[in-house]
Order: sequence, then C-alpha cells, then structure tokens
Amino acid sequence: MHREYRLSVITVNYNGLRDTCALLDHLTFDHNDTEVIVVDNGSANNEAETIASRYANVKCIRSERNLGFAGGNNLGIRHAQGKYLFFVNNDTEVSMNDIDMLIKRIDTSEHIGIVCPKIRFFYGDRHIQYAGFTPMSRITCRNRGIGYDEADIGQYDTPRQTAFAHGAAMMARRDTVNKVGLIPECYFLYYEEMDWSMMMKRNGYQIWYEPSATVYHKESQSTGANSPLKTYYLTRNRLLFIKRNSEHFRLLSYLYMICIVATRDILKNILCAKPKLAQATIKGVIDFLKN
Repeated sequence: MHREYRLSVITVNYNGLRDTCALLDHLTFDHNDTEVIVVDNGSANNEAETIASRYANVKCIRSERNLGFAGGNNLGIRHAQGKYLFFVNNDTEVSMNDIDMLIKRIDTSEHIGIVCPKIRFFYGDRHIQYAGFTPMSRITCRNRGIGYDEADIGQYDTPRQTAFAHGAAMMARRDTVNKVGLIPECYFLYYEEMDWSMMMKRNGYQIWYEPSATVYHKESQSTGANSPLKTYYLTRNRLLFIKRNSEHFRLLSYLYMICIVATRDILKNILCAKPKLAQATIKGVIDFLKN
C-alpha cells in the first residue's frame, strides 16, 4: 500500500551532485508529510547512489539515460505520492516556508493549475529572474519575462495571474496533473513549461505568480551565451510550440520564424564566424520539417 504525503518535492539531477546536495542541505522538511524525490537523469556516474547514501529520507530514482527536463520530472511524478507537487531545479535554494506559501496560494482557487514563486538570481545583486511572463505574440511567438534583471525593490510583490509558468520552480496539484496530463516530452530542452502552461489553460486552469515565496536560482545572468545545443533546441522547439499551440496564425508564424528569424540568425552567425551556430539553426529547422 502506497503512503500518501501532503507534498512531493521533485528535482532532477544531471551531473550536478554538488548543486543537488546544496539544495537538499538547505531544505529542512518533515518526512512525515513531505517526500523529496531526486531523479538522477542519466548522470555519467550513478549519483543516485551517492545521494541515497547521504540522505536517508530522500527518495532517489535512477534513469540510465537522460530523459530531458520533462522526462525527468515526469519520472518523478510517477513515483510521487503527494497531494501537491513542487518541481524545483537542483541549482536553487528554497525554504519550506516558501513552499508553504505556494500551497496557500494554490488552495485559494480550484481554477489555479500552476503557481510559481518569485525567482531571483542567486549570485551578484540577486536581481529578479522571474516575476511572471507576458502573453506570447500570436505571430512572432515572442514574449518577455516580467522584471527580468531588475533590482527587487518590491515592485512585483502583488500576486497575480500570469501567462506562463517558469520551469525552475513551479507547483501543481496531483489531481490537476492527472486531469491535464504530464509535462510534454517532445521538446527535451526548452519550451516544456510553456507548452504545459498552454495545456493547463486549455483545460480551464490559470497560471499564478506568488511573490510571497522566493526561490534563488544559481543560473548566471550571463548564461545567455549560445551553444550549438541551445541554438538547435530553441530553433526547433519554437516551431514545435507553434505547431502544437497556434491555430489561426500558424502559417504566418512558420513563415516569420523560418524566413525571417532563422534566416537572419544563420546569416549573422556566418558573418560572425560562428559556423556551428549557423549549422545548429539549419538543423533545427530541417529536423522540425522532417517531423
């Protein structure tokens, strides 16, 4: 017989033992009502064994291959027994008090599908990384992060509905996930939480931002530097997001993304002597068109 918990905290580890252990060291929880699940997502070494030996009250799950962001979290969902599911990146710091504030918010309405905290950068001046997202343009499929890289002076301290969740830290009820479905695994990297937010909204749920909870993310503000891997998945996945979520303006969006954005990026990277980034953009477009 499975034991039921109030809360399941799910984090995915991929060659990130130090960060994962720092998260677990900072997270003090009552194991009578909370379970913490670490999914070792195909790390080169079996880091699940190391984590399990250090943290007796943590449930460790090992995948022999990297399932991607969605696949790793979905594996955690399948093993979770909590009423509330809190997904958090392993390179973050969060307290149980912050998690409780998210539970309080999601309990205010049965229409809330996902709630996210304020997210601030861990390093430097701890500027804001996420205080919600603006809606996405119907044709360009562009939006922006509200408050991104701004100093936190309380300007985004009002809870509100927002357009999209942030994958670094988000909470959903287990029964909502059962109704809406798991995080889509077709992306592997980038756009998964955007698509999941759209799935939630199509099922009548809202996405909320709750600033009384704050998560500190160790991602650097300078990580925007592109790699071929990032360029490939962003190119392919923007098109895939359009295919899955745009109806009336799909053709216009395809034309904009392929004929204008991708062409511009290819030419820019060629002129800047970055042939691998140009090749990654081309491959992203081709692989999308193949499927």
